[in-house]
Amino acid sequence: MTRRLMLLDTASLYFRAYFGVPESVTAPDGTPVNAVRGLLDFISRLVADHRPDDLVACMDADWRPQWRVDLIPSYKAHRVAEEHPGTAEADEEEVPDTLSPQVPVIEEVLDALGIARVGVAPYEADDVIGTLTAHAAGPVDIVTGDRDLFQLIDDARGVRVIYPVKGVGNATVLDGAALREKYGVDGPGYADLALLRGDPSDGLPGVPGIGEKTAAKLLDAYGDLAGIMAAVDDPGSRLTPAQRRRLAEARPYVEVAPKVVRVATDVPLPAHAPELPRAPRDPERLAALTRRWGLGGSLERLLTTLRS
Repeated sequence: MTRRLMLLDTASLYFRAYFGVPESVTAPDGTPVNAVRGLLDFISRLVADHRPDDLVACMDADWRPQWRVDLIPSYKAHRVAEEHPGTAEADEEEVPDTLSPQVPVIEEVLDALGIARVGVAPYEADDVIGTLTAHAAGPVDIVTGDRDLFQLIDDARGVRVIYPVKGVGNATVLDGAALREKYGVDGPGYADLALLRGDPSDGLPGVPGIGEKTAAKLLDAYGDLAGIMAAVDDPGSRLTPAQRRRLAEARPYVEVAPKVVRVATDVPLPAHAPELPRAPRDPERLAALTRRWGLGGSLERLLTTLRS
């Protein structure tokens, strides 16, 4: 029997949960647990709607890997805490003060439930997702609010992206046809599109003067990034003089950006058990966490979904 794998871009989802669930959702001691409870509700809805056999919560062990920064220094630079330049704090991503303390709680709850949680330094969750997808024997549903992972969409292998629009109840399921309709490229082509277009949210400069529509047209005409750069060196190609000049000037960026933009598919993964649990791995620990953090209905709904 072919097993369906669901991969969660966990940070992307708990950020959405944090901003989608009011901070008035608190533990008995008044500590906000809106991200914790929101994520549990997200997982419950995703499992109920898509019925995966296996599920892995993929984590950012390193949200801004140095090997990516070495190639493109601006990579995620705007997310670094500006108020502490030159200090250890400057290497920490800015997150809301009431979200950071909830992340260890999320990790403890997932572990007690028995939901596989995988993060590997010095890699991002995207790289873990890329590697698990590459190794998957069956169809894969990737749940993320990050467009970077559109590059993994592959109809031949049944790899889709579930992209939450507002919560997970209103999510767009993107396959190859939807991606081509929206961006004019296939999965691997999306990485080249993003590289050329740039992405301010990730600190990727892109090629000046090459926007999304132009990038899609160039990829359609020349196949891929290598084909476009070969056209720069071909006097007979149909590149406009401005395009040829801009791409030639951006060559140093274009040469290093693919390693930054494309997700890794060779992360050394630790042993993990991806099978979706039908019952909690550690019921006593889960009960203690439920009392401590007031997880209430959110946890009960997830447990009911897992049993069904």
